Amino acid sequence: MGLRIHFVIDPQGWCCMGLIIFVWLYNTIFIPQIILFPRYEEGHVSAVVILCYYFCSLFCIASLLRASVADPGKLPENPKIPLTEREFWELCNKCNMMRPKRSHHCSRCGHCVRRMDHHCPWINNCVGEDNHWLFLQLCFYTQILSSYTLILDFCHYYYFLPLKKDNWDVFVCRHELALLRISAFMGLVVLGGISGLFYTQLMGIFTDTTSIEKMSNCCEDISRPRKPWQQSFSEVFGTRWKILWFIPFRQRQPLRVPYHFANHV
Repeated sequence: MGLRIHFVIDPQGWCCMGLIIFVWLYNTIFIPQIILFPRYEEGHVSAVVILCYYFCSLFCIASLLRASVADPGKLPENPKIPLTEREFWELCNKCNMMRPKRSHHCSRCGHCVRRMDHHCPWINNCVGEDNHWLFLQLCFYTQILSSYTLILDFCHYYYFLPLKKDNWDVFVCRHELALLRISAFMGLVVLGGISGLFYTQLMGIFTDTTSIEKMSNCCEDISRPRKPWQQSFSEVFGTRWKILWFIPFRQRQPLRVPYHFANHV
């Protein structure tokens, strides 16, 4: 989809990402079997509820996989620097390569990344200029899928009528309570963690600062003009069409940013 494949060899990152995929698989497999399909057969829910759940699940895993393998903005070994922009580049004191200001060297990946926000072990990749939009979509759809799952877990026991079960020999029916408790626990943990991360990311876009810049306290309000929030979001997602901000199945086209907005990291 127009993205350069980028793999990071990091066993810790593989474990973290594997845990996220396990939680996704668990809910995508068991929630329909325990709640959605039986409730649909007995007329408690419509087919739209099932389709919406699978759409949320599809968008969640798509943004996860694309964010994890997308090139976050790795700088080439010998970048071509336009003469008019030389003053906005600097030398990295770790890899001795020229890089645009607001870039950062990732010690885990071993290279500089344009407008790097942070290195995320949950996607086993850096979050930089070229995949930040996918990371935001991942946080957004993970919250929706977790909330959707928790609502279904709650309605299954406290709102819907009891099911007329005649297949107690099936594994999911015999262990329904345990499976739903595990689902609810994972949903609460994931929702709580992702909500805080998503809020931090949104505030960073609104203020046009990355997480690294906040931690280093190098971005003062007077150092560069404050952009409108629509402009900041458009630059992250690569389009001014807001409906496209929610679609992970597309190619991002970077918008040119005036260098007087750039700041030193």
